[in-house]
Amino acid sequence: MAKAEEELGQGSSGATPPQVAAPVDLTAAALDAVPPEILAETLGQYLRAWFARVSSGATGALPVVLGLVVIAIAFEIWTQGLFLSPGNLVNLFIESMVFMTLGMAEIFVLLLGEIDLSAGYVLAVGAAIAGLLVQKPGPDWPWWLAIVVALVCCGVTGAVWGTLVSRLHLPSFVVTLAGLLIMWGVMLVILGNAGAISISSPILVNQHVLYEFVWGNIPPLAGWIALALVAGIFSVALWTRDSGRRRRGLVAPPPGLTAIKIGFFVAAGIAVVAICNVNRGAVTQVVEGVPWVVPIVFVVLLIWVFLLQRTKFGRYVYAIGGNPDAARRAGISLPGVRTWAFVLAGVTAGISGILYLSWQGGTSTNVNGGQYVLYGVAAAVIGGTSLFGGRGKVAQAVLGGLVIGAIYNGLYLQAVQVQWQLIATGLVLVGAVLIDTLSRRGSLSGSSARI
Repeated sequence: MAKAEEELGQGSSGATPPQVAAPVDLTAAALDAVPPEILAETLGQYLRAWFARVSSGATGALPVVLGLVVIAIAFEIWTQGLFLSPGNLVNLFIESMVFMTLGMAEIFVLLLGEIDLSAGYVLAVGAAIAGLLVQKPGPDWPWWLAIVVALVCCGVTGAVWGTLVSRLHLPSFVVTLAGLLIMWGVMLVILGNAGAISISSPILVNQHVLYEFVWGNIPPLAGWIALALVAGIFSVALWTRDSGRRRRGLVAPPPGLTAIKIGFFVAAGIAVVAICNVNRGAVTQVVEGVPWVVPIVFVVLLIWVFLLQRTKFGRYVYAIGGNPDAARRAGISLPGVRTWAFVLAGVTAGISGILYLSWQGGTSTNVNGGQYVLYGVAAAVIGGTSLFGGRGKVAQAVLGGLVIGAIYNGLYLQAVQVQWQLIATGLVLVGAVLIDTLSRRGSLSGSSARI
């Protein structure tokens, strides 16, 4: 327990802890008040501390993981083995990518207790800008420059909403609702009288590259080599970091838990590559390999996980979402952090727009941005992000997006009408909010009991 007391006293800044009259009491009653790894020196201790946190209401990603398992089993039985077929699983991920990336966009503002209702049409504007800039005849810009310009424009819109919310103290609901209407109009202006843009030409390089983001595949052998490199780097980095922290007497997960994390990552990677390398084409066409969109979403996820969980900015976001007054007294610039959160939400929505453009082979005025933003919020909340701010992780939004995609995919396979798809998704969202509310009550009641 000595290392736990040291880290609790010093905090993340490493400053000298204040003098106290009595040592910190880290008894069983406090297990659910701190992360399990602070109290655990063995895997058994970690599991007991984790179970105590779950029992107190800190369920984390557990409900969405269990939900995914139940949905997969139910649809696999209902579709008589079609749902978990390799081809359908690849299609499921492609269909879910917009939900996942929009969920990641909403995470930044939801953690602050805010909301961004404009993200769906920011997506549409990002897709329209990128698609327009690679047109020939037309600008015919390099594909990478078109993406940069589109993301910058999306980030600027986020900066505008963030400034209005943080500097002028306008409600984010009203500001971003107005933003939804504004960006809807901007999309119509960009698309003009034609009302649609196509990037499906196989002979125009810049358009074809964007199209291949979703529909292009990594060759099977290259996929295995890339997995080996990524898994090796991840395993060595995680083991070195955790063992180094243990040697220095700092908080670190038990060695057994580190090994389990590495094993899970490697097993998941093998499963993904093996599934994607199965031929899912027609009789006369071979389609195999990991779609490029899989590593693209994975890289975005890694960057945002690092930003929110390993940087000062991320700690500030959670601090403001948990207790704005305490964060202000601690010297955190609330307006600055909030503005940057909206900027990052806009950029991530722009990334979602690029993937949407590739998925559809173009874009048009038929983009239902209002519905997409609701799916983005739903993905984050279903994944475990609290609507009250201060709690949630980017990876959970990805899982929430998979839940929404799985519901639509499974019901579509059974030719269920769209109204029932909407009802099913809405019921899942209500269940996620109910779990969040009950878990908060359980956590508060547990804290009151300790007091």
